[in-house]
Amino acid sequence: QVQLVESGGGLVQPGGSLRLSCAASRSIFTFNTLGWYRQAPGMQRDLVARIASGGSTNYADSVKGRFTISGDYAKNTVYLQMNSLKPEDTAVYYCNAHIGGINYWGQGTQVTVSS
Repeated sequence: QVQLVESGGGLVQPGGSLRLSCAASRSIFTFNTLGWYRQAPGMQRDLVARIASGGSTNYADSVKGRFTISGDYAKNTVYLQMNSLKPEDTAVYYCNAHIGGINYWGQGTQVTVSS
């Protein structure tokens, strides 16, 4: 079993920045991929950014150039640095870990971008 605990969400003005953290209960070296997804009200949950065990990353087109995913293997934590935030980035953000064909999810953290 894997536990993922997100933190760092909140209210920010357009153009601002936030950094989300996801602490895993085991070494993140063991995961195939780690990622961030988001879900706005009435919408499906979509991929925002993902990092593979080899270090390669991919991003949703809507966040390229603004968001950066990274991992701290010593702390078993994955981060999502979000810059130049827009109102359309408002959503609940979920951490995801994929290993052995199983997906694990965190509880989600709310990000609201509003003036």
